[in-house]
Amino acid sequence: MKTILLTLSLVAATSTAYADSVNGYYRSNGTYVAPYQRSSRNSTVTDNYSYKGNSNPYTGDRGGSRYKSDTTSPYFNGTTNSRGGYGHSRY
Repeated sequence: MKTILLTLSLVAATSTAYADSVNGYYRSNGTYVAPYQRSSRNSTVTDNYSYKGNSNPYTGDRGGSRYKSDTTSPYFNGTTNSRGGYGHSRY
């Protein structure tokens, strides 16, 4: 019985993806961006690592962004940004 419960909890823990690995790349202006982890894309900004009150489990950095230009944020100010409103505006 303990083996079955352990197996079920391992399957449940590994079947949910919380982060995406992003490979390093060069921006069009020649700046190199190092590899990093980001939260999985979904329909809200409130669970992003950079969202105010959250923290990145990989780096320990605390989020401070309110995403005022995103309709899914409680801090939404009534105007969306030019990229569709999903986490591109930080303040």
